[in-house]
Amino acid sequence: MRDLVLKIGGSLIHHLGEILPVILASERRILIIPGGGIFAQTVRDCQVSGSYAHWMAIAGMEQYGWYIASFGIPVTAVLDLPETRVFLPYRFLQEIDPLPHSWEVTSDTIAAYVADQKEAELAVLKSVDGITREDRLIRQITEQVKTDVVDPLFIPFVLSHHVPTIIMNGRKPDRLADLLSGREVYGTSLS
Repeated sequence: MRDLVLKIGGSLIHHLGEILPVILASERRILIIPGGGIFAQTVRDCQVSGSYAHWMAIAGMEQYGWYIASFGIPVTAVLDLPETRVFLPYRFLQEIDPLPHSWEVTSDTIAAYVADQKEAELAVLKSVDGITREDRLIRQITEQVKTDVVDPLFIPFVLSHHVPTIIMNGRKPDRLADLLSGREVYGTSLS
């Protein structure tokens, strides 16, 4: 089974107590990518833009990452994965600077980039079941769709780089347990 890159959205900050035990119970190697959440929102509220906002928001991801780590998961700043870790992306991204500096790139696309670099599967935990159209879940996406569930560059990146991806509801930890056990999961798949 491939390594898993697991992005935990910032909106799930109050659900970590339910999510992280599922991760810790899994034998699968997981690289956790923290969202930006309230930390990136602070950058938006300051009305900073361009490169300053880009790096401040990535530093915000690290703040959330340290909070996730406080539940007993070690941190890393490299992609090698001997065991489940929380990825702190700032230094890694500063060295290679692979993505545009705009709000069109958030932790979603950063997680997709990391999954592509690791040749890993990607699961994106959000506070919704996945991407919907007319209030119905889209189970499979094979082309660009308009959505505010993920950032604008996420779907084009995942599809063009063929990153096996699922977007799913992190507020339902049983679904994460199913994913980590190799069972089918309710959500939106992209590949």
